[in-house]
Amino acid sequence: MNTSFCIAADRGQQFEWTSLRDVRGDVMGEARVSVVVPSRGGAARLPVLFEALTKQDFADPWEVVVVLDGVVDESAQVIDRYAEQLPIRCIELDYNMGRSAALNAGFAEATGDILVRCDDDLVPSISYLSLHATAHRAGPVGAVGLYRNVYPDNSYARAYGRDWDVRFRQQAYSTPSDQRWRYWAGNVSVSRDTWASVGPYDTSFRSYGWEDVDWGYRLHRLGIPVVLEPELETVHRIAATTTVTRSQRAFYAGAAKRHFEKKHDVSPSASGSGAWNSIVRVAASRLNEPGVSKVARVVDSLTNRLPPGAARKLIALSVESAATAGYAKASNEGLI
Repeated sequence: MNTSFCIAADRGQQFEWTSLRDVRGDVMGEARVSVVVPSRGGAARLPVLFEALTKQDFADPWEVVVVLDGVVDESAQVIDRYAEQLPIRCIELDYNMGRSAALNAGFAEATGDILVRCDDDLVPSISYLSLHATAHRAGPVGAVGLYRNVYPDNSYARAYGRDWDVRFRQQAYSTPSDQRWRYWAGNVSVSRDTWASVGPYDTSFRSYGWEDVDWGYRLHRLGIPVVLEPELETVHRIAATTTVTRSQRAFYAGAAKRHFEKKHDVSPSASGSGAWNSIVRVAASRLNEPGVSKVARVVDSLTNRLPPGAARKLIALSVESAATAGYAKASNEGLI
């Protein structure tokens, strides 16, 4: 088997993966835009993404580089099925190396002048590629499209999820320009030169989240503006659709935030005063990793029985205390 090698961020360590496959069977030239899709267990998600990409109005050459972070399902076969419809290539990592390593592998092989990160649970609009390309015409920027999360019609979505999304986007657009690096996530793009200047994603972020925020922060420190493009808002088939999944992710994200602050010697964020923040801190002090899930399951069971306002507060307490617990106990839990 042919092999390629990826240099992991900050370690100089080489990782081996299955050779890059042009699944169309012909030779691909250089692209104007490269879409890098990290994926693990995405056989059910990838067809929705690929169908959206087949409808793009972008006229210049482009490519999709899908990185399978360990082969755990039929994702490779899904990619093969779209070989005639999309300019698609595939990298298969030999085992689960993590989101950062998958992204680094994809960007290392991408040929485009504009490099787009597109997570496998997005549903791009018809102008997705055109908008990402246009964002870079005036000079170096980091372009961000926020998520428009899609939920099942369940009690969590009705009481908390949909309202949280609206408030999140409103807050994002009102954030000062020098703080917008905090929104670097799974629908972003930079030029090839900018990618080379910032360098690869940091593979030391193995818990959920903050590998993307870390990259956005490094971009910001180079003096390259991060811009939020409203037209790039993209439908996101969110996985955290219950209090349990949302709280679990909040716990790991809290730990990853602690790792980020230690790496960059950033002063910890103030926890805030007031009765609510005191309640969150007290609840967090009693939580560990398994406890987060137990509490969240109870909250999910109660949500349908409570008035909407009370349900919203209870879910918020579960999520925020989980994040605070993950941050406080990251070292003890072995998460950093």
